[in-house]
Amino acid sequence: MTDRLYDAAGTTAPIATDGDGFVLHDDDRRAILDERDHYEQPQAACIEALKIVQKRHSWVPDAAIAAIAEALGVGVGAVEGVATFYNLIFRQPVGRHVILVCDSSSCFLTGFEELGEALSQRLGIGFGETTKDNRFTLLPTCCLGACDRGPAMMIGDDTFGPIAPDDLSELLEAYP
Repeated sequence: MTDRLYDAAGTTAPIATDGDGFVLHDDDRRAILDERDHYEQPQAACIEALKIVQKRHSWVPDAAIAAIAEALGVGVGAVEGVATFYNLIFRQPVGRHVILVCDSSSCFLTGFEELGEALSQRLGIGFGETTKDNRFTLLPTCCLGACDRGPAMMIGDDTFGPIAPDDLSELLEAYP
Protein backbone atom coordinates (compact mmCIF):
# COMPACT_ATOMS: atom_id res chain seq x y z
CA MET A 1 0.00 0.00 0.00
CA THR A 2 1.37 3.46 -0.82
CA ASP A 3 0.78 6.44 1.40
CA ARG A 4 2.47 9.75 2.09
CA LEU A 5 4.99 10.74 4.72
CA TYR A 6 5.16 14.38 5.77
CA ASP A 7 8.32 16.13 6.84
CA ALA A 8 8.53 19.13 9.20
CA ALA A 9 8.10 21.55 6.28
CA GLY A 10 4.82 19.91 5.30
CA THR A 11 6.11 18.46 2.04
CA THR A 12 5.18 14.92 1.11
CA ALA A 13 6.94 11.88 -0.21
CA PRO A 14 5.34 8.53 -1.04
CA ILE A 15 6.14 5.70 1.34
CA ALA A 16 5.06 2.10 1.51
CA THR A 17 3.26 1.02 4.67
CA ASP A 18 2.57 -2.50 5.76
CA GLY A 19 -0.73 -1.63 7.39
CA ASP A 20 0.71 -1.49 10.92
CA GLY A 21 1.59 2.21 10.76
CA PHE A 22 -0.88 5.07 10.89
CA VAL A 23 -0.74 7.81 8.28
CA LEU A 24 -3.08 10.76 8.43
CA HIS A 25 -5.43 11.10 5.49
CA ASP A 26 -4.45 14.15 3.40
CA ASP A 27 -7.79 15.86 4.13
CA ASP A 28 -7.40 15.21 7.86
CA ARG A 29 -3.84 16.56 7.89
CA ARG A 30 -4.99 19.75 6.14
CA ALA A 31 -7.88 20.15 8.60
CA ILE A 32 -5.54 19.61 11.57
CA LEU A 33 -3.06 22.18 10.25
CA ASP A 34 -5.92 24.61 9.69
CA GLU A 35 -7.05 24.12 13.31
CA ARG A 36 -3.49 24.55 14.55
CA ASP A 37 -3.24 27.88 12.74
CA HIS A 38 -6.16 29.26 14.78
CA TYR A 39 -4.14 29.17 18.01
CA GLU A 40 -0.95 30.76 19.33
CA GLN A 41 -0.01 27.47 20.99
CA PRO A 42 -0.34 24.42 18.72
CA GLN A 43 -1.29 22.09 21.60
CA ALA A 44 -4.51 24.09 21.93
CA ALA A 45 -5.69 22.32 18.76
CA CYS A 46 -5.28 18.82 20.26
CA ILE A 47 -8.98 18.22 20.94
CA GLU A 48 -10.03 19.30 17.47
CA ALA A 49 -7.25 17.25 15.87
CA LEU A 50 -8.37 14.17 17.80
CA LYS A 51 -11.98 14.80 16.74
CA ILE A 52 -10.90 15.07 13.10
CA VAL A 53 -9.23 11.65 13.21
CA GLN A 54 -12.13 10.17 15.18
CA LYS A 55 -14.65 11.45 12.65
CA ARG A 56 -12.97 9.44 9.88
CA HIS A 57 -12.25 6.25 11.87
CA SER A 58 -14.95 6.43 14.61
CA TRP A 59 -12.16 6.11 17.20
CA VAL A 60 -8.53 7.19 17.71
CA PRO A 61 -6.04 4.33 17.39
CA ASP A 62 -2.91 4.51 19.54
CA ALA A 63 -0.75 4.90 16.44
CA ALA A 64 -2.70 8.03 15.46
CA ILE A 65 -1.47 9.90 18.54
CA ALA A 66 2.08 10.19 17.17
CA ALA A 67 0.78 11.24 13.74
CA ILE A 68 -1.36 13.97 15.30
CA ALA A 69 1.53 15.14 17.49
CA GLU A 70 3.81 15.36 14.46
CA ALA A 71 1.21 17.33 12.48
CA LEU A 72 0.71 19.78 15.34
CA GLY A 73 4.42 20.02 16.13
CA VAL A 74 3.91 19.02 19.76
CA GLY A 75 5.06 16.13 21.91
CA VAL A 76 3.24 12.82 21.89
CA GLY A 77 2.59 13.23 25.63
CA ALA A 78 0.59 16.42 25.02
CA VAL A 79 -1.77 14.67 22.60
CA GLU A 80 -1.95 11.50 24.71
CA GLY A 81 -2.83 13.58 27.79
CA VAL A 82 -5.76 15.21 26.02
CA ALA A 83 -6.88 11.92 24.44
CA THR A 84 -6.99 10.13 27.79
CA PHE A 85 -8.63 13.03 29.67
CA TYR A 86 -11.40 13.95 27.22
CA ASN A 87 -14.09 11.29 27.60
CA LEU A 88 -15.59 11.80 24.15
CA ILE A 89 -12.43 10.64 22.42
CA PHE A 90 -12.78 6.89 21.95
CA ARG A 91 -9.51 4.97 22.22
CA GLN A 92 -10.86 1.63 21.06
CA PRO A 93 -13.32 0.69 18.33
CA VAL A 94 -16.95 1.62 18.97
CA GLY A 95 -20.22 0.84 17.25
CA ARG A 96 -21.89 3.03 14.65
CA HIS A 97 -23.84 4.73 17.42
CA VAL A 98 -22.39 5.45 20.85
CA ILE A 99 -24.93 5.64 23.64
CA LEU A 100 -23.72 7.70 26.59
CA VAL A 101 -25.78 7.31 29.74
CA CYS A 102 -25.31 10.03 32.34
CA ASP A 103 -24.37 8.66 35.76
CA SER A 104 -23.97 12.01 37.55
CA SER A 105 -25.63 12.53 40.92
CA SER A 106 -28.72 14.09 39.36
CA CYS A 107 -29.24 11.27 36.87
CA PHE A 108 -28.33 8.61 39.42
CA LEU A 109 -31.09 9.91 41.69
CA THR A 110 -33.64 10.07 38.87
CA GLY A 111 -33.19 6.59 37.40
CA PHE A 112 -29.72 5.96 35.95
CA GLU A 113 -29.62 2.38 37.27
CA GLU A 114 -33.05 1.48 35.88
CA LEU A 115 -32.22 3.08 32.51
CA GLY A 116 -28.82 1.37 32.31
CA GLU A 117 -30.33 -2.02 33.15
CA ALA A 118 -33.08 -1.57 30.54
CA LEU A 119 -30.53 -0.60 27.88
CA SER A 120 -28.34 -3.57 28.78
CA GLN A 121 -31.28 -5.96 28.49
CA ARG A 122 -32.57 -4.41 25.27
CA LEU A 123 -29.15 -4.40 23.57
CA GLY A 124 -27.76 -7.57 25.12
CA ILE A 125 -24.58 -5.82 26.28
CA GLY A 126 -23.22 -4.16 29.39
CA PHE A 127 -21.50 -0.83 29.83
CA GLY A 128 -18.25 -0.69 27.87
CA GLU A 129 -19.45 -3.23 25.30
CA THR A 130 -20.57 -3.11 21.67
CA THR A 131 -23.43 -5.08 20.14
CA LYS A 132 -22.46 -8.02 17.93
CA ASP A 133 -23.82 -6.23 14.86
CA ASN A 134 -21.58 -3.23 15.70
CA ARG A 135 -24.64 -1.00 15.85
CA PHE A 136 -24.35 0.35 19.41
CA THR A 137 -21.69 0.88 22.06
CA LEU A 138 -22.99 1.55 25.59
CA LEU A 139 -20.94 3.81 27.86
CA PRO A 140 -21.54 5.63 31.14
CA THR A 141 -20.49 9.27 31.28
CA CYS A 142 -20.11 11.60 34.22
CA CYS A 143 -22.26 14.46 32.91
CA LEU A 144 -24.29 15.43 29.86
CA GLY A 145 -25.26 18.86 31.18
CA ALA A 146 -28.92 17.84 31.34
CA CYS A 147 -29.39 17.72 35.12
CA ASP A 148 -32.90 19.10 34.81
CA ARG A 149 -33.86 16.23 32.47
CA GLY A 150 -32.54 13.15 34.24
CA PRO A 151 -32.11 10.40 33.63
CA ALA A 152 -30.45 11.57 30.45
CA MET A 153 -28.62 9.84 27.65
CA MET A 154 -26.99 10.81 24.40
CA ILE A 155 -26.84 8.95 21.09
CA GLY A 156 -24.30 10.54 18.78
CA ASP A 157 -24.97 14.26 19.06
CA ASP A 158 -28.59 13.88 20.24
CA THR A 159 -29.41 14.30 23.94
CA PHE A 160 -32.57 12.76 25.43
CA GLY A 161 -34.17 13.06 28.82
CA PRO A 162 -35.91 12.30 30.89
CA ILE A 163 -35.89 8.79 29.45
CA ALA A 164 -38.03 5.96 30.76
CA PRO A 165 -37.24 2.32 29.91
CA ASP A 166 -40.51 2.18 27.95
CA ASP A 167 -39.17 4.88 25.59
CA LEU A 168 -36.15 2.85 24.49
CA SER A 169 -37.59 0.65 21.73
CA GLU A 170 -38.87 3.54 19.65
CA LEU A 171 -35.82 5.69 20.37
CA LEU A 172 -33.27 3.02 19.40
CA GLU A 173 -35.10 2.20 16.17
CA ALA A 174 -34.31 5.72 14.95
CA TYR A 175 -30.62 4.72 14.83
CA PRO A 176 -30.14 1.96 12.22
